[in-house]
Amino acid sequence: MMQQIDRGIFYEDAYPGVTVGAIILPQGTLLVDAPLRAEDARAWLSLLYNQGSRSNRVLVNLDAHPDRSLGARSMECTIIAHQKTAQVFRGRPSIFKGQNAESGSEWETYDEMVGTRWALPDITFTQRLTIHWGDPEIIIDHHPGAAPGGVWVMVPAAKVVFVGDVVLPNQPLFLTNADIPAWIESLDVLLAHYRDYAIISGRGGQVPVELVLKQQQHLKHITKGLERLAKRNAPVEAVEDLIPGLLNDLTFDPESKETYTHRYRHGLYQYYARRYRPSDLITE
Repeated sequence: MMQQIDRGIFYEDAYPGVTVGAIILPQGTLLVDAPLRAEDARAWLSLLYNQGSRSNRVLVNLDAHPDRSLGARSMECTIIAHQKTAQVFRGRPSIFKGQNAESGSEWETYDEMVGTRWALPDITFTQRLTIHWGDPEIIIDHHPGAAPGGVWVMVPAAKVVFVGDVVLPNQPLFLTNADIPAWIESLDVLLAHYRDYAIISGRGGQVPVELVLKQQQHLKHITKGLERLAKRNAPVEAVEDLIPGLLNDLTFDPESKETYTHRYRHGLYQYYARRYRPSDLITE
């Protein structure tokens, strides 16, 4: 069900994929991420139309993850992304081929997503982009960690911030392209400057500050486990031993256990190989 955070500011966390957001401004609508499936994109745009949104709109990709970027073409609008997110798109085939199956991503549940044509960003930036479409001012800021091109969308006047996968409530983190030290720094920024904001996760809607703190501890737990493996020069397969303890940090539906195990197996393998044993890294 669509949630209203403030006047003209909404999010919807009922669609498969990611939590999507929208900020309806006097001169247009800023969309935060896209529903994964085309039918959900149409439904989302229809809901926003009923709230006063019209055809003048732009979409912000909070990072390059397929769950939030595969559906961008269905939004039929200008796309904004960080320069590093655009670089990821340039390195992909123009048609999505479903690489990295069993990565614990949402798109894997929907076979029809394979064969989707990517929509490339039209506008890119390096650090900060400000949008003035009438009050309130919108700030799009670079905050790496969960992804190299990760950005937040902020509405300072309403004290709202969309943070993407930087904070995920009670589910495994996506580590494949992560930088955990930078991620922890981004959470420090969130706790220092946005504690009194409505913090909207990219997968799960609004989250309390306590969950941000819990996530920071979870990232430190991951780092300690990987460093223990690295000290004994353990092979990449040894990351499997970390998964039960990491899942015990989380509270989730037992039906999700297999998917979440896949997510951590894939992410830990890629992260450990990239950071500690690059000669073992398998690229796809």
